[in-house]
Amino acid sequence: MRGASRLAAAVGVSPLVIGLTVVAFGTSSPEAAVSLRSSLAGQPDIALGNVVGSNICNVLLVLGLSAAIAPLVVARQLVQLDVPLMIGASVALFFVSLDGRVSFADGAFLFSALLVYVVWSIRESRREPDQNSKAPRNAPPLRLTVYVGIAALGLLLLSLGANRLVASAVAMARNWHLSELVIGLTIVAVGTSLPELTTSAVAAFRGERDLAVGNAVGSNIFNVLFVLGLSAIVAPEGIAVSRAAVGFDIPIMIAVAVACLPVFFTDHLIARWEGVLFVFYFGAYMAYLILAAAQHEAIQGFNLLMVYFVIPITVLTLVVLALRAHRSQR
Repeated sequence: MRGASRLAAAVGVSPLVIGLTVVAFGTSSPEAAVSLRSSLAGQPDIALGNVVGSNICNVLLVLGLSAAIAPLVVARQLVQLDVPLMIGASVALFFVSLDGRVSFADGAFLFSALLVYVVWSIRESRREPDQNSKAPRNAPPLRLTVYVGIAALGLLLLSLGANRLVASAVAMARNWHLSELVIGLTIVAVGTSLPELTTSAVAAFRGERDLAVGNAVGSNIFNVLFVLGLSAIVAPEGIAVSRAAVGFDIPIMIAVAVACLPVFFTDHLIARWEGVLFVFYFGAYMAYLILAAAQHEAIQGFNLLMVYFVIPITVLTLVVLALRAHRSQR
């Protein structure tokens, strides 16, 4: 974390863009390793479930817990560009999945979109350098090397730790006779999201709030465009997408991404209560997956409670807050 933020200042790139690109790429490396391995091994449900579940986890759990630690200030660029791009990537995944497969061509399209996004973000950031950065610009080569080394070592340790956890979790989950999609959406997704959780939580503690939010949003963009795009490219027959994922889990991922707009737009701040709300919905989503997998009799009552009470009240609250924020800005 410290190496990444100092590296950002040293090369003239804002911490927000470093969070959206360098740190997001590093913290998405566990997702990449798991999805690539799963797609090559003929386990498409784990590959897809890992990406979709991680994106849901990054917003609801990672940002939720980080905001509960300290309210997160949201940069205007996130609301105007990066969150809409996260939504666009999620919607694109839905449409390319409608035929039941993310093909080689689909993967190439997603991966190409990522390259355009990264190049554009870095060029725009260097045109308008962050004035609040405390680290010296044009750092000596030796110091720059140290910053790169610190950042690389931290990302490597995060990735290694997450991969060890995922390997154990997958073996344990299979012993419980859960489907591979549920494994990918729950245990694997949470395990591979630990780097994002650690990075954003530490950033919130240190007051680097642009980095905390940018890491979560950037990771979601990377997960769809890079992780799933590259997995579809290297897989012999692309990545098969189950009807359950198209009909429920990917739409949930889109809904979670869309929910960021009113939350982020309100005073450009993620308040503590909004963070707690995010964590609550993550718990509800996990509970639904477990109850549905176990075919528990409580699933019907749970669905009725969420659909007719909890979700409508939440949507109404967010809409009212967004309208008030819009009127106050006018």
